[in-house]
Amino acid sequence: MAATSIVNVVVSGAAGQVAYSLLPLLCSGRVLGPDQRIHLRLLDIPQSLEVLSGVVMELNDCAFHLVHEIVPTTDLQTAFQDADIAILLGGFPRKQGMERKELISKNGSIFKAQGEALELYARKSVKVLVVANPANTNCLIAMKHAPSIPTENFSALTRLDHERMRSLLVKKIQSYPEHKHVSSQHLKNCVIWGNHSNTQVPDAAHVVIQMADGSVAPLADFLQDPDWIDSSLRPLVQNRGAAIIQARKLSSAMSVAAAIAGHMNDWLFGTSELVSMAVLSTGNKYDVPDDLIYSFPVKCIGNGKYQLANVAVTPAIAKLMQLSADELEGEKVEAFAHVESNC
Repeated sequence: MAATSIVNVVVSGAAGQVAYSLLPLLCSGRVLGPDQRIHLRLLDIPQSLEVLSGVVMELNDCAFHLVHEIVPTTDLQTAFQDADIAILLGGFPRKQGMERKELISKNGSIFKAQGEALELYARKSVKVLVVANPANTNCLIAMKHAPSIPTENFSALTRLDHERMRSLLVKKIQSYPEHKHVSSQHLKNCVIWGNHSNTQVPDAAHVVIQMADGSVAPLADFLQDPDWIDSSLRPLVQNRGAAIIQARKLSSAMSVAAAIAGHMNDWLFGTSELVSMAVLSTGNKYDVPDDLIYSFPVKCIGNGKYQLANVAVTPAIAKLMQLSADELEGEKVEAFAHVESNC
């Protein structure tokens, strides 16, 4: 991505709390680089326009030198015209008493329309990150309705789960006095498989601790209780979002924004460690069914390219991976039945 050009960035759900945490990171260069100027399109529904106008005022008051222009809009063409980056935060929120099936069907219509807008108006090189839940299936719907955009240009966010896993592992390691010096920068190669739901599969088998002197040691050298991963870590990661909602009465926002920044920066510029991204499963080597958006460990190699990592999977992990795939297959059937019935 040439820093001399202006990059067109779309953020949907721009009046929401995740966007409120993300936009300062985006406008200050934390996502696209310290020299990259951006043309920011902020998309939301008409009912949110007054709130969105306040967000725009605050962004203007920050005087970010990288921001060329800010356009608040409710119009899909205005938002997606010549888009280079699309970060899709906006979706129908799950309300009390709402069944998951209803949530999937309501979001199906939203992401069908956004996929069609990407197809009609965005650049074919656009990179699309879907965050609104159910993120994996929403991403699949958008991708299917933008057939001329390469499928590898679509991903859904599981970096949040990846970072939750990393932070919980570090906290556990630091509980041993002899390992107080270990921090998140030392812990590499967490893996999240599957859906961004409580069927996701955190896999610590590939985690290493890399110290400042370059020495690398397996996670087992730092954990006195190896059973803790299965008994505690996995359910903690799977249910972290619900725990945050219970504590703050709102869903995660600040941590989601940080995960988006990490996901996009690594996707565009590359990273040497394994990261987790939900991408199209077709042709994978892990026996995950084709035609799902499924979280895998990937190597981001720069210029918006990634490769699925080649890692070993234990039979126990493979069984859990299949359960998450089964959930995604069910979501896919429900979502596309609704989308097709409303064509």
